[in-house]
Amino acid sequence: MNIITYNVNGLRSALSKGLLDWVAQAQPDVLCLQEIKAGRDALDVAGFADLGYHAYLHPAEKPGYSGVATFTKTLPNNVAIGCGTADYDSEGRVLRLDFDDFSVLNTYMPSGTSGPERQAFKVEWLHFFRRYVRELQAASVPPLIIGGDFNCCQTDIDLHNPKTNQNSPGFTPEERQWFRDFLADGFTDSFRHHHGDATGHYSWWTYRAGARARNVGWRLDHLLVDKQLEPRIQKAGLLPDVVHSDHCPAFVVL
Repeated sequence: MNIITYNVNGLRSALSKGLLDWVAQAQPDVLCLQEIKAGRDALDVAGFADLGYHAYLHPAEKPGYSGVATFTKTLPNNVAIGCGTADYDSEGRVLRLDFDDFSVLNTYMPSGTSGPERQAFKVEWLHFFRRYVRELQAASVPPLIIGGDFNCCQTDIDLHNPKTNQNSPGFTPEERQWFRDFLADGFTDSFRHHHGDATGHYSWWTYRAGARARNVGWRLDHLLVDKQLEPRIQKAGLLPDVVHSDHCPAFVVL
C-alpha cells in the first residue's frame, strides 16, 4: 500500500506540467493533494479516472485558494468531507477516507506567512486539529494515516536555516511544541521512522534565489501514522526530483 501526499500548488498548473504522467508511473494506491486551487469552474479529474482512481475533492469557497483532493484505487467505506467547522471547511482543509483497517486523513494546514492575523488563525487551527483528531481516535474510526502539508517543521534538522527562523511561521516555539504534543498523542513520523536523524531532506523550497537547486528548504509535508500501524511501515521518504510545484511529494509504504 503506497500512500503519497503532494502539495501541487494549483492542480491545473501541475496537470499542465505532466502530473498525470508521473502518477501513471508512480502508481500510488492513495494520492493526497493539497492546494488544488479550484476556480469557479469544476476541476477536470477525468485523467485520474482513466488511470483507475476514484476522486474526492474538497475545494475552498474562495477561487484559486487552498483545497484538498484525494484519489484512491480502492473504494473507501466512508468519505468525510470537512471537519464540521465552517471557518475551516470554507477553506477546504480536511478530507478523510475510511478503509477496512485504516483511514487516510488529507489535510492542508494554514501557512501563517501572510501576517500576524493569519498566524493567529493558524495557531487556533493547530489546537483545533489536535482536538479533532483526538475525537476521531476515541471514536470508531480506523487507525489514522494523516498526510498533508502541515506548514510546520518539527526540529532544527527539518529546515536548512533553523537559527534564523526560530520565530518564523512554520517554526515558532509554539508550533514546535504543538508538533511534539501531537506526535505524543500516538503518531509516528513515517519519514523519521525510516531515516532517523538524516539531514538535508526537504519538501518545500521557495522559488526565490534558486533555493531548490541549492537545497535550501523546509520539510513541511508529512505522513504521520498511528502507532498501531507503525509495525507495517516498510518504507517512507521524499521525492525531491518530482517537480510540478514548489513542494515535492512525500510517501509511505505499508
